[in-house]
Amino acid sequence: MKIRVVLFVIFLGIFCGSAQTDTNTDKKVKPKLVVGIVVDQMRYDYLTRFYHRYGEGGFKRMVNEGFNCKNNHFNYIPTYTGPGHASVYTGTTPKYHGIISNNWYDKETKETVYCAEDNSVESVGTTSSSGKMSPRRMLTTTFADENRLFTQRRGKTIGIAIKDRGAILPAGHTANAAYWFQGKDEGKWITSTYYMTELPAWVKEFNASDKAESYLRVWDTYYPIETYVESGSDLNDFEGGFKGKAQAIFPYDLKQLAPENRNFDILKGTAFGNSLTTDFAMAAVIGEALGKDNDTDVLALSYSSTDYVGHNFGVNSKEVQDTYIRLDKDLERFFKFLDDEIGADNYTVFLTADHGAVHVPAYLKSTGIPAGYLNYDSRKEQFQKFLLDNYGTTDIVEDVSNDQVFLNRSVVKSLGLNLHEVEQAIADEQLSYPNIAKVYTATTMATTSFTEGIEALLQNGFNQKRSGNVIIVNDVAHIAYGRTGSTHGSGLNYDTHVPLLFFGAGIKHGETLKKTVIPDIAPTISALLGTSFPNGSTGQPLEFVLD
Repeated sequence: MKIRVVLFVIFLGIFCGSAQTDTNTDKKVKPKLVVGIVVDQMRYDYLTRFYHRYGEGGFKRMVNEGFNCKNNHFNYIPTYTGPGHASVYTGTTPKYHGIISNNWYDKETKETVYCAEDNSVESVGTTSSSGKMSPRRMLTTTFADENRLFTQRRGKTIGIAIKDRGAILPAGHTANAAYWFQGKDEGKWITSTYYMTELPAWVKEFNASDKAESYLRVWDTYYPIETYVESGSDLNDFEGGFKGKAQAIFPYDLKQLAPENRNFDILKGTAFGNSLTTDFAMAAVIGEALGKDNDTDVLALSYSSTDYVGHNFGVNSKEVQDTYIRLDKDLERFFKFLDDEIGADNYTVFLTADHGAVHVPAYLKSTGIPAGYLNYDSRKEQFQKFLLDNYGTTDIVEDVSNDQVFLNRSVVKSLGLNLHEVEQAIADEQLSYPNIAKVYTATTMATTSFTEGIEALLQNGFNQKRSGNVIIVNDVAHIAYGRTGSTHGSGLNYDTHVPLLFFGAGIKHGETLKKTVIPDIAPTISALLGTSFPNGSTGQPLEFVLD
């Protein structure tokens, strides 16, 4: 009898000890603050190409202390800012969350719409219409929404970015606030009545300071320019530059150039836009008391200036390299700030991008790599002739945008035509045009299940109610863009391969070359927090990342 009692006590002790350990572990790994960082237009090789130029406290700290997913990709087309930010936080693709582009043709209203526009709300913090924005066009929840529901709305969500869509879509439908930057003559952070009717005192105080104006200074390279051997020559034929300066070369006197470049808007296209964003993010942490209680808060932070710089100067520019060197410094001071304000063991960070970018095609051609520019005017002329010759009218097509053709169903019906046959005829015609690699119909997207290749990416980006009737894929490294600067949007590696770093509470140290995809991020954070996954999530939790 005594032996049984002793064994029972031992068993009870082991069980209780185990339960206590699990409880302690849960408390230890559940962060008080989750910071999601999206770097706009960050190719994966910006992490590796500039790596030895970074300090120890920014990108390198995330790699050395956290988990590095080296083979992380977008798994849909198109790779644009709006869909990218939505996909990171919803854990799914445009097929389900509905943000099929930055702008798209609305088949119901017969007009082009913007992914974050909302005329039912008003601007707050500005008299311009720039604040008439909300997340209402996004159809599913974000992990931040699910955290708000889980905590009975006690856990806060704040979205911050220079671009409105970079702040609004990640923060989700239930956010306490989303703030974006109004440049021009104002230089202020603003929001909309979707969130509030008046800016909080801390935002007013920040706007009243000289922070934005203080960055209207000379932008020169952080280190001597001759040491920037990881990028091309400063003077070349592949960069845009700023109005008022004859050549796109360092240094740039931003205060002098501002009047010809929409005043405070010039900051968006420099490394200092990221610094201003970091300043505002730190003010938000303090002003909103983020991470100060037992309910996890979410800070959705997007660095937009990297995209503006990339579009203007291109992938291989010294301006891009300096922007990332300076962003690394901003990350370092932000992480040090979080260490002091929240505690190094109390916050979790992930960092990724909303898309990559192609090298300037003119530069690629100069090196012998196939690349080029698309002639949409020639395509349009040829396509209209096809429509007139075959259907007697061009009205059969309502719109051509985002490499999609939208048919007018009522005209198709009135002509006694079969919709699917018209789709296929147009697809066959488009495929005959120069620099078009593939063409698919909406019927194919809706009836065929693709599991790999460009076709699978197209399908993941195809939303039956919002996408067009014919989808076009252009040749590799061929873009509809100016002769200078970089752009994005394809399903090719230069646009899909982006960093994914996890760091902080509940995260293992390690790395993997196993393929991960953008929709995996949201369910991974949800698993860390113990909340429901976003309601349309199709990604899988990356269990090898979690401690």
